Amino acid sequence: MEKTHIQPKAQGLYDPQNEHENCGIGLIVDMKGRKSHDIVKGALEICVNLDHRGGCGCDPITGDGAGIFIQLPHNFFKAVCQAECGFDVPAEGDYGVGFVFLSRDDEERQSEETIIEEIVAEEGLDFIGWRDVPVRSEILGKASKACEPVMRQFFVSKGEVAAGLELERKLYIVRRLATHRIRYSGTDEEALFYISSLSSRTMTYKGMLTTEQLEQY
Repeated sequence: MEKTHIQPKAQGLYDPQNEHENCGIGLIVDMKGRKSHDIVKGALEICVNLDHRGGCGCDPITGDGAGIFIQLPHNFFKAVCQAECGFDVPAEGDYGVGFVFLSRDDEERQSEETIIEEIVAEEGLDFIGWRDVPVRSEILGKASKACEPVMRQFFVSKGEVAAGLELERKLYIVRRLATHRIRYSGTDEEALFYISSLSSRTMTYKGMLTTEQLEQY
């Protein structure tokens, strides 16, 4: 039988020895950079079609993780934050959104949130507020349910910082400082703390889910 896939020989900067297996990845874009819900729906469909690249144990409804990476949905946040959270978001590009996994313990979670707010202020940014991410925990398997964090989003205005790349750099610094400070804060549930994304341009929705659970959750 002839081989149907043969890696090219080493040439230039390419070396076939650097090739490795990876999780399933799909990409869908609008070539003109336009945002639409259809792109998100397409991304979710890609996830489902890549279910064979995910993993699960003896419990078929506990996955090893799935997620999508999207442009920041400004129009969505403009509507939902005013209706649900009681605050308005700034103009598009003038703020960032963090998606964070927090401790289930009320006291620990309050401490984590306070640390984030303090670091935002230290970096010359303005903290706007928090939003609870609606989830459907009842669809989770036993293992993923046991380690499910509290999922929240926080909103940060650019404050004294210029929009664009400078704001992105500041948000990256906030993310790294918060992760480091909470990791060494002595909290019992620091393992649950994780900032999935923090950016003025993009955001990540993900969790310990199967690909089919991602949209449902």
